[in-house]
Amino acid sequence: MPDFRAYALPSSAEPAELTLSADESHHLIVVNRAAAGHTVVAFDGRGSEWICELAVPDKRAARLKVRFAQKTKPLPFAITLGQALPKGGTMDDIVRKATEIGAARIVPLASERTQVHFDADRSDKKIEKWQTAALEAAKQCGNPWLPEISPVQSATAFMESARGYDLKLIASLQPGAKSLKAVLAATTTALGRPPRSAIWLIGPEGDFTPAELSVARSAGFEPITLGPLVLRCETAAVYALSVLSYELQN
Repeated sequence: MPDFRAYALPSSAEPAELTLSADESHHLIVVNRAAAGHTVVAFDGRGSEWICELAVPDKRAARLKVRFAQKTKPLPFAITLGQALPKGGTMDDIVRKATEIGAARIVPLASERTQVHFDADRSDKKIEKWQTAALEAAKQCGNPWLPEISPVQSATAFMESARGYDLKLIASLQPGAKSLKAVLAATTTALGRPPRSAIWLIGPEGDFTPAELSVARSAGFEPITLGPLVLRCETAAVYALSVLSYELQN
């Protein structure tokens, strides 16, 4: 039987026992049907994991006995996804896939062609929902690191404020967009090493406007082609993250 996974925030650096939240307890005991004696891997989303035995299978406050702890280093590179808000529940899926691929940060963007707009209260609720989606994905794929999910921001304001990255990319359908491999090679040569921090901007349905692309270029973003076909925004996000992650790992 595979190990169960649960999210936990221990009160000490070296806990002997962990008590799960009501939501985590319900998911572990009721949904996953874990029983006393089963192995549970608890994690805090910051690389720490505790290999535990389920001692008290309480669906409101499950308790785990810690056998040993382990720490997983983050990837040797950090990728930020700046994703223009798509229609419907597509952002939930993008967050899940980005977590599985190992994105370090996800920034939802409101662009000129974004068809979804939130007030402050709804935006906060959406962020909570996306954080839950990221947590579910991390449990499923075994990622001990949760991505930071930022508040919704203006696309152009975010472009102009994005500093400190080794590599700044924007997916583009416009003529003259470069290949990722060429830009990555040039950046590696210029730095004398592979990039350690990168940011990908992915547009909404209909892509970023020419004005937004102009702002991105002025802010140092390289327009990158994702191939000859027009991809849905969720496909573009997964494709872009996957290819860049693969290249940086190799």
